[in-house]
This record gives sequence, structure tokens and C-alpha cells, in this order.
Amino acid sequence: MARVLINFAHPALEKSRVHAQLLRAIKTIPGITINDLYEQYPDLDINIAREQTLLEQHDIIFMQHPFYWYSAPAIVKQWIDLVLEHGWAYGHTGKALQGKYFSNIISAGGAENAYQPDGHHGHTIHDFLLPFIQTAKLCNMHYAAPYVIYGVHREDISDIKEETQKLVQVLERLRRPEFDPGVITGLSNLSQLLQLPAQTQ
Repeated sequence: MARVLINFAHPALEKSRVHAQLLRAIKTIPGITINDLYEQYPDLDINIAREQTLLEQHDIIFMQHPFYWYSAPAIVKQWIDLVLEHGWAYGHTGKALQGKYFSNIISAGGAENAYQPDGHHGHTIHDFLLPFIQTAKLCNMHYAAPYVIYGVHREDISDIKEETQKLVQVLERLRRPEFDPGVITGLSNLSQLLQLPAQTQ
């Protein structure tokens, strides 16, 4: 059974429509570890040893955050800079994360068609996530399909509830003893996992 860690980062959670509801729902799933970075480190003084231990204890690691300015909130970059140390996460002797799965759970304001080469933002979400993808590769991890919620600026309460239920179902499937994590590296959006036949999961 895969052990799942969610490193959650939202600098204004009290104003969040989407991630606040997602977080409440995820907390109900047995076996999911939630590491709220802004709650844990309000002064941004990250405990490197604690974070590395959490990573070592889990098999699938998500960075969950709003898609701010085509990237992530500042603490996510600081976490990557400090926690993924040379000689531990990468380099000739850095094998602590080898074989683990790494990805993102993000919300984007624009519709999916806006994140295309001919769309408003000129690039795909995959393009914007390349720093995370390459980070996973450098640290000997597999980058799994990200879970992307598009068009959140236009979503109403029922839409957010539906997206929340879908994410819960995905995370529950990742926790099944028979689940093969290799499946999630071949998808473009992790939500597509719900469309696969049970035998391929």
C-alpha cells in the first residue's frame, strides 16, 4: 500500500475557495499525510531534517498549491532549495528519494484551452511544470501526472464539490494495496485515473 504525502502550501488559506475545501476532504482519507508548510513554518524557517524524514517515509509525494504566476507560492521554492540537498536527494551519493513518485496538485484560474500553445497563456500546464518535472528527474524520482483543476475563477460551489470528490477518489485509489503507481506516469492529468479500467489500475 503506497504511503502518500501531501506538502500543502497556500499563503492565504482563509481566502481560498478551492484548496480549503480540498484540504478538508483530504483530511478524511486514512493513510494520507498532510504537511501544511505555511502552518508548520509561519516564519519560513524550514526544519530540513523533519522534511527529509517525511520524504523518506512516503512513496508518493505531492506539492499541493494554487498555480500562482505560472508557478507556486514562495515557500514551495524555499522548500525545494533547502530540503533537496546535494548528497541526499541528488548527486553521486544522493539516493534517498530514488524510485519515489513526485507530482503536483494545482488549481489554475484559466480554462484548460487557455493553457495551450495557441491559447491565452501560450503554453501547456506541462510546460509550466517543467521545473518540478526536472527536479524529480534529478532526484531520481518518477514525475507522475499532475492533478490539475482548471477554471477555478468561474467555478461555483457545486463545481468545487465535484472536483473535491474526484480528487478524493483518486487519492483513495492510490492507497489501494493492488495499485500500480507506474500507471500515473503515463497520464496528462491525474484525474484521468478515474477513467481507466479497474484492471489497469
